[in-house]
Amino acid sequence: MDMQKLYLLVPLAPLCGAVIAGLFCRVIPRWLAHTATILGVALAFVLSVIIFKDVIAGNTFNGTVYTWMTSGDYRFEVGFLIDTLTATMMLVVTFVSLMVHIYTMGYMRDDPGYNRFFSYISLFTFSMLMLVMANNFMQLFFGWEAVGLVSYLLIGFWYTRPTAIFANMKAFLVNRVGDFGFILGIGLVLAHFGSLDYAQVFKHAPDFASTTINILGDAQWSLMTVTCICLFIGAMGKSAQVPLHVWLPDSMEGPTPISALIHAATMVTAGIFMVSRMSPLFELSTTALSFVIVIGAITALFMGFLGIIQNDIKRVVAYSTLSQLGYMTVALGASAYSVAIFHLMTHAFFKALLFLAAGSVIIGMHHDQDIRNMGGLRKYMPITWITSLVGSLALIGTPFLSGFYSKDSIIEAAQVAHHHGLPGASFAYYAVLAGVFITAFYSFRMYFLVFHGEERFGKSDDTHHHEHEGDHDDEETSHDHHHGLAPGQKPHETPWVVTLPLVLLAIPSLLIGFIAIEPMLYGDYFKGVIFVNAEAHPAMEHLAEEFHGAIAMGVHSLTTLPFILAFSGVALSWFFYMKRPDIPAAIQRRFSGINTLLENKYYFDKINEFVFAGGARVLGGVFWRGGDVGFIDGLVVNGSAKFVGWLSSISRLFQTGYVYHYAFMMIIGLLALMTYGINRV
Repeated sequence: MDMQKLYLLVPLAPLCGAVIAGLFCRVIPRWLAHTATILGVALAFVLSVIIFKDVIAGNTFNGTVYTWMTSGDYRFEVGFLIDTLTATMMLVVTFVSLMVHIYTMGYMRDDPGYNRFFSYISLFTFSMLMLVMANNFMQLFFGWEAVGLVSYLLIGFWYTRPTAIFANMKAFLVNRVGDFGFILGIGLVLAHFGSLDYAQVFKHAPDFASTTINILGDAQWSLMTVTCICLFIGAMGKSAQVPLHVWLPDSMEGPTPISALIHAATMVTAGIFMVSRMSPLFELSTTALSFVIVIGAITALFMGFLGIIQNDIKRVVAYSTLSQLGYMTVALGASAYSVAIFHLMTHAFFKALLFLAAGSVIIGMHHDQDIRNMGGLRKYMPITWITSLVGSLALIGTPFLSGFYSKDSIIEAAQVAHHHGLPGASFAYYAVLAGVFITAFYSFRMYFLVFHGEERFGKSDDTHHHEHEGDHDDEETSHDHHHGLAPGQKPHETPWVVTLPLVLLAIPSLLIGFIAIEPMLYGDYFKGVIFVNAEAHPAMEHLAEEFHGAIAMGVHSLTTLPFILAFSGVALSWFFYMKRPDIPAAIQRRFSGINTLLENKYYFDKINEFVFAGGARVLGGVFWRGGDVGFIDGLVVNGSAKFVGWLSSISRLFQTGYVYHYAFMMIIGLLALMTYGINRV
């Protein structure tokens, strides 16, 4: 078969499944809905593997599929760019999505919106594939907004719950703030480059390296700096960077499968992918790179602190996602784009594993999500336990596991950027170092409280029962209002449709970093795809000089500071929560002010609600009262009606029905015309 047809089939296969499950959700049986969508995503995954092998063999593609519109010299097209970066993203998206689809059969089996949910997640996969396969900014923006739209539907899947409505509206508004910057960046590209095609823009980008534009007053701004920062603001929304991160923890209001899909492999990775694709532009602005690395460092460090105080099992993993996205962004700012994509890939597997394992625990606990109500689950849920351990070890950067190779490379890239004087890199380096300890501490706090120690479930005097982080009943479905195990009731391992994806995700969480680090970071894997000005930004060159193989890297790490910090975080967590649980309680009481600050998430929510949401409401009120009621209804509609009525009342005086009156008016009119004509002459 022609390869171009295979490219087209990859996004269309999940779309067909989504159409079948969505349009006919009320009439088709459940087995048909999940079969259609799973087959569609499975086909997309198989085709992605074939395309990946073809790309590795040296075959790439960049071409137009459909011309949507032509306006003057501008062309708006649908096209595909298939190279190693695209192929990698296609594999990650389709594989994780396939695991989530299989998992959903078990997790959502009792939900009345079963067919609708399968339609949504399949449509989500289609949207993400259109985004990563795009060869132009227009299609990129289409996929960007389509992913945002479906995430809105998924976060608010249980649409009768006020918390879900609030969460999806927050995600919608915050992402619109980011998308406003994104569309401004695309607009600047179109205005100055005259094209939306990646190849054309990247080819001519060096010609605009010294171009300045006037924004406010007489000040001149670098075109590339302004464009890149605007584009990155879009990435801040999608990839949840401070201060546009506030929507991501609340996305937990959606079911666990979509939490895994949003956090691990799709929506939040869109920003990281986009900046990596735009590397020819970002390399022309050191200022933009400094902005990126500082934002990433703030996110990596301060979102990690919030993970320490979370008691909802999914929210611990959610804040972990925020922190790891910060790590990826730091790599982007250090011009280590390949490292960012590498961590995106490894993180997709172990983070999807952790989310789905959290969902398995929730099922076993009868929808109780409070880790304070768990303990000792290891012997009741052995598969969930061992896969959770693998995911947690990968997350903290344990040597030889996948997360270690990508995370350690980010820390080294930040160190190089720090030594070479990139503004903001010093802060970034120390932030990601501190983040290693913090990540290890809160990750294993969750692990120990859930799987080890005293069994705290099934007790009638359970003090934390029905208490949810942020007052959210995250997994409460419309037909199932019970939370937690009854007194004397024991947890149970979940069905094979839940545990099978856990096992299949655990394998790449263990191995993929070891296998992929050398070709992806130090080989020709991204040659001609990612562009780095090695003279100005030498991070990757220094990493290549220090790299002597995956095994040597793992052995060497056993004596390095990141390993010591990770080990210390795990040890301290074990001591605090297994041996001396009174110490964390005492610290919480002693530093109640800091605890209050963390519980209120640095008051970002309140600031956003007051400034953005409040401002939007005020602006909406002005437009409603002044524009709609005052101008449109008052002046245009009612005003025109009153004017017509007045004019009619005047004209009625002349409508007498007598012929001589009309003759008299004709004579008057004729005299007026004659007078006007004589005066003109």
